[in-house]
Amino acid sequence: MSPVAAAGVWIAVLVAVVVASLAPAAANEEGDALMALRHSVKDPDGVLASWDPSLVNPCTWLHVTCNDDNHVDRIELANMRLSGPLPPELGKLEQLQYMEMNGNSLQGPIPSEFGKLKNLVSMDLYNNDLSGPLPTTLGNLKSLKVLRIDHNRLTGPIPRELSGLPDLATVDFSSNDFCGTIPTSGPFQNIPLTSFSNNPRLTQGPGGHDANC
Repeated sequence: MSPVAAAGVWIAVLVAVVVASLAPAAANEEGDALMALRHSVKDPDGVLASWDPSLVNPCTWLHVTCNDDNHVDRIELANMRLSGPLPPELGKLEQLQYMEMNGNSLQGPIPSEFGKLKNLVSMDLYNNDLSGPLPTTLGNLKSLKVLRIDHNRLTGPIPRELSGLPDLATVDFSSNDFCGTIPTSGPFQNIPLTSFSNNPRLTQGPGGHDANC
């Protein structure tokens, strides 16, 4: 084998070792993020019982789906009778595309760390008991197409940062306590007014969107 060929083989081996060493670390970090959720919520039906921190890869856990690279890309926990706060650690799931946690009794704020979910396509948090303002960091979710947070107790203005989301097409802010004015620029030009209904302090028209908030 020529020196050049030998060098090529050693480089390939080195790359494989580095990739192999990084994969478990990424899996562990994602597992830690999901375990933070398990520890944060009450789970009366034991739907998170399969979430075992001793396993290297959370892709084997129920209600979790992974992509071809073994990164978590979907959480399916709708209508599971979960209660308690959402942990900020979920923002570490950088490959997450679908967050389905609607129909529970989740409480407290939506963590600002969710703005790090750069691959998120759909966030379904409707029919919970979430409160507090909607984080402006959600304006960083450039892949977001669906944002359904209706039937909670969210307050404050609708962040104008969301107007910069290029693919946002389906939203529902109804049945909360949002205030100020309804956004009209960017994707909000095509959002029906019914998506903002039952927010008594939210109005149409120009003006400071945070007025009376």
